[in-house]
Amino acid sequence: MGKLHGARSPSIARASAEFQRVRGLSVDLIASLEPEDCVVQAMPDVSPPKWHLAHTTWFFETLVLEPHVEGYAAFCHGYHELFNSYYEALGPRHARHHRGVLSRPTLEEVLRYRAHVDAVMLDTFERLSPAALTLIEIGIHHEQQHQELLVMDVKYNFAQNPLRPTYRPAPSSNTADAARGETRKMRFLPFGGDLFHIGHGARAFSFDNERPSHRRFVEAFTIADRLVDNGEFLAFVEDGGYRRPELWLSDGLAWVREHGIDAPLYWRRDGRGYREFTAHGDRPLDLQAPVCHVSGYEAAAYAEWAGCRLPTEFEWEVAAAGKDAQSAIWLEDGWLHPTSTAPADGSFQPFGQLWQWTRSAYEPYPGFRPEHGAISEYNGKFMSNQWVLRGGCVATPRDHVRSTYRNFFYPHQRWPFTGIRLAKDSAANEGAR
Repeated sequence: MGKLHGARSPSIARASAEFQRVRGLSVDLIASLEPEDCVVQAMPDVSPPKWHLAHTTWFFETLVLEPHVEGYAAFCHGYHELFNSYYEALGPRHARHHRGVLSRPTLEEVLRYRAHVDAVMLDTFERLSPAALTLIEIGIHHEQQHQELLVMDVKYNFAQNPLRPTYRPAPSSNTADAARGETRKMRFLPFGGDLFHIGHGARAFSFDNERPSHRRFVEAFTIADRLVDNGEFLAFVEDGGYRRPELWLSDGLAWVREHGIDAPLYWRRDGRGYREFTAHGDRPLDLQAPVCHVSGYEAAAYAEWAGCRLPTEFEWEVAAAGKDAQSAIWLEDGWLHPTSTAPADGSFQPFGQLWQWTRSAYEPYPGFRPEHGAISEYNGKFMSNQWVLRGGCVATPRDHVRSTYRNFFYPHQRWPFTGIRLAKDSAANEGAR
């Protein structure tokens, strides 16, 4: 969204337009769903679509309207508890794993809630303080995060249904062909060791976990020019990769054995090989498309098998610096499944397609300070036992990701759109196996 400060009228006009655009896209994402689809929660990690729509509205009502608009009365006081996600400072919360039992409020009532809050927000933009405008900017990017979550949650919910419903039809063949690139032999691009500036230092928007910008020495390394594809990962599966302890981290091997893992999340065998469930329906496994919905454990094991490793988040950021994120395939393009391992023009594109696991723990940067107030709970308190992912995915909104953006998940989680990019120390630059 860029700056909200400066000359008030232009900045407020931009903020208002961006608010309306992002809020509208969230509702568009449920256009193909029935009300029954919007209450399903197939596991504790996912949330019903209805909850995403209500929680993002709760954010604007609770953090912007109630403290910054005199006389504002909450739409429904009961929503404070129902739609608070993890903000301990803001009162009690309905348990995350019980969000799927909320038949009420209905989807229609949630949409009325959104309309009410949106109307008040748009009516008060001109009177809001700079502090409120800053919260709105965070809220817009927060809603974009939930747009991505909504898509991957719907996909997981639908995958549990034996009917294997289609979330959205695939775009036209022309769109798919344009998105698809030729699979080429993996090349490893060299980067010399040096002292680099890591993190976000510009005045444009960033989350607090991207700051402060700091210097970090990164040893010379090489990084793959494309993601690992399904054909390459299938070779790992067929070579007994899931049954070879020497490839796995200890926790990863325990996870594989406990849950009987033997393939990526949405793969399943039929009489002719593997099929893959996608947001566009069930289809034969495309060997040229990037392998997706793999855990950090699976990504690390594959890298070990391939004679490589996962990049650190700092290596990834050095390689991605100056690259254009806008040329990738994003949520607004409608293609909700990765289509190729590399851009058709042969360029190195670190963005889009899939979030890429790094081998970096999600930790604070030197000098990290969380945002003030309740929003301080947004990122910092999750800096424990999670891994950093970089790059965005096909379900990420177009203007949401940058080279400094730090996503994070636990290494066993694989319902997000996650993939694998390999790296090596510079002395091991022997090409992919």
